[in-house]
Amino acid sequence: MWRAWGQREERYVAAKVLRQSDAPTLLRFVREQAVRVEHPHVLTPLGWAGDDDRVLIAMPLVRGGSVATLVGDHGPLPTVWVATLLDQLLDALARIHGEGLVHRDVKPANLLLDATGSGLPRLRLADFGIVTGVDDPRLTHVHHAVGTIGYAAPETLRVGWDPDPRADLYAAGLSAAEMLLAQRPGADAAGSLADLLVRQGVDSGLVTVVLDLAAAEPGERYADAAAAREALRATGLVASPQTWDAGEVEVFDQVPELPAGWGAAGPEEGQTGPTSRSGPTDLGPVAQEATSRTEGGGAGAGSRLGMALLGLGLLLVLAAGLLALLG
Repeated sequence: MWRAWGQREERYVAAKVLRQSDAPTLLRFVREQAVRVEHPHVLTPLGWAGDDDRVLIAMPLVRGGSVATLVGDHGPLPTVWVATLLDQLLDALARIHGEGLVHRDVKPANLLLDATGSGLPRLRLADFGIVTGVDDPRLTHVHHAVGTIGYAAPETLRVGWDPDPRADLYAAGLSAAEMLLAQRPGADAAGSLADLLVRQGVDSGLVTVVLDLAAAEPGERYADAAAAREALRATGLVASPQTWDAGEVEVFDQVPELPAGWGAAGPEEGQTGPTSRSGPTDLGPVAQEATSRTEGGGAGAGSRLGMALLGLGLLLVLAAGLLALLG
């Protein structure tokens, strides 16, 4: 993915470039770009454009990394952080499920964060590449695992499973447990999840919510995300802007500074061509910066991609990594 200036929105956005020749990737693209759910905790595409064998999807730029990044930086998160982030995730899932959709890949890496520093965090559920409708017909009877092992509910691995929103609740529970433990439950953990949470000193009310979300059988979980959220809020652990205390945890801005010729209001006057960079920087969920044409500006793959970008109203920022992307 790359950082781009959205000329229509007059803001920086994230731009994901895919090759149409990769059938599984293209299917993820079709699913993702079809999702149009407006919600403060849901991140869906702004638009897309395609040319020859490449497709570009534009999405809002989320600058704070992911929950996985946050846990990697800080270790086990305080109870108030986990309760507040879980509340926002359940709010997002309630909306998605209300639209008849099942995400199927809820995990910390897909929970993006705005760069709020020590302020109240803001979570965005992202990556709808394997989303499905509850009533969608199955395209095949051949069973294959969907989702990410370690977060996928047990029933999703059984032949004949029909999409059920409660599978997302299971993944939400496992994601919350990972926030609390700084490890994926079951991966290298000794003892049951309940024992791990108790030994970690997690509030008993939050332990109950997490365990009920992550119950092995769907019928033992909450009926829906709204019911889970109600139970979570009944613990009194979810913070408001007035009661928020971040402690020592902060959500840092993970996006590097803009190169010369680019500012907060987009390309500066006179910036009409590529600028030089030493190379791409790993930005996690934001990824590298790029330009809409190759360094030579010829009629190659870069120019064709550039036409698609112009159709979407995007101007991309240069980084050397573009040449590898288009090669």
